[in-house]
Amino acid sequence: MTAPTATIADTPTGVPTARQLRTHLRKARGRHHDHSLGDVLGDAYVIVLFVGMYGWFAVSASRDLLDSPTVGQAEPGVRWWLAVAALLAGTGLAWRGLRALGPLLVTPATQSWATSAPVDRRAWLAPRFVLLLIGAAASTAALGVAVAALGGVSDPGALGWAAAAGAGWGAAALALSVVAQSSRAGRRWPTLVGAVPLVAAAVITGAVVLVGGLSDALPRPTTTPTIALFAVAVPLVGLGTVFAVRALPRVDRATLTTGAQFANAASTAMILLDPSLLAGLVESRRWRRVGKVRSSRFRPGPGWWALLQADVRRLRRHPSAVLIWAALIGVQYAAALAMPGLAGAAQVVFAYLAVDRLTGGLRSISRSPGLRRALGGSDNLLRGIHVVVPAVGAALWWLLTVPTVDPGPAWLAPTLALGVVAAAFRAGTRPPIDYGGATVNTPFGMVPVDLLRQGSRGPALLAVLVLVQLFLG
Repeated sequence: MTAPTATIADTPTGVPTARQLRTHLRKARGRHHDHSLGDVLGDAYVIVLFVGMYGWFAVSASRDLLDSPTVGQAEPGVRWWLAVAALLAGTGLAWRGLRALGPLLVTPATQSWATSAPVDRRAWLAPRFVLLLIGAAASTAALGVAVAALGGVSDPGALGWAAAAGAGWGAAALALSVVAQSSRAGRRWPTLVGAVPLVAAAVITGAVVLVGGLSDALPRPTTTPTIALFAVAVPLVGLGTVFAVRALPRVDRATLTTGAQFANAASTAMILLDPSLLAGLVESRRWRRVGKVRSSRFRPGPGWWALLQADVRRLRRHPSAVLIWAALIGVQYAAALAMPGLAGAAQVVFAYLAVDRLTGGLRSISRSPGLRRALGGSDNLLRGIHVVVPAVGAALWWLLTVPTVDPGPAWLAPTLALGVVAAAFRAGTRPPIDYGGATVNTPFGMVPVDLLRQGSRGPALLAVLVLVQLFLG
């Protein structure tokens, strides 16, 4: 049997279309696995079933918790408007996530073999864009229903309008993020688009906090705002989709692979239970985005004084950390209105999240032995200098949120504040994860006990502080 020989008739002439290239790749992949279309659909059905079942269970359990005496009763209008603010804040955070992912992304192999070839870029990316648009609409519709249900809405019509509003805004955000992906670097409108829902959420939260003490000051849950949100989202979806389709040819290879790098880092961090893999990539991107800074002299003094000034200057060049620290103050006041019985526990958790945003210098020092050797001094001294800023931030944050909780014993508040700083210190100084630890065989499979112990450094102490506050607060 002789091998087939290529002839002139078998050689394709001209540039293949995107459909022909996808068909060829699909056939090539089919030779390496034996999964049928039925298997793929069956797996998708199981995933959708489990997500829907456990998602609805989580929403129902959360509603029961919010209505329980442990949490405390809150005015329905307060929770409903806070749910609207949470939905807007989630939209702004989702926009930032889409901007970090692309949202259109390709693997390095696809970049080398497909996007580097003279293939019609719009025809190649259009199916991906359509699938992402449908997925964004479906996921945000489910999110809208969940947020509305947690806000106290139980009418099927109101839940339907919430789903429609969520789907509309999710699809609009996805389409506009594709337009932003194709725009030139340095454009400011993508940043402004992401800031609008976050600012709106902050304004609504502030208004609820200011008038939340008045029982009849806030309107009861209605469908009018959700209908208005849906009415605004419809033209945005149409215009965003048209602009996105026109912008597909301008999406270059660099932006297509940038999101893939972020997605690979996120999946690797999730599999290896090491968030530092993703945090390192995010931090390097952030400092590259800063580009250049205006240097200035440090005030004269000993070495520790210069290092402390450098840590403070780091916050000035990373203003989002301070913004998140301040935003969590408003979140604490909102949580005290929506969940009066859990205000103390929420204060401990939000304080930890706020302080953790100020530990950038501590993390850099702890994760770089070479940097510690270059700076000189003992490791304990360097870490002690870089814990000053988080400690001051924790003290200020705690003092500003004292009116949201019952004071309790006189020693409880300073003890919890110091415990929060200790938890942030333990999390920031966590050594690299060792994957050779012990595992335990359980009925649910092998459990890497030592790996979980290393990953819980910091959060474990936070859990103890929450229990102390619940029992003694």
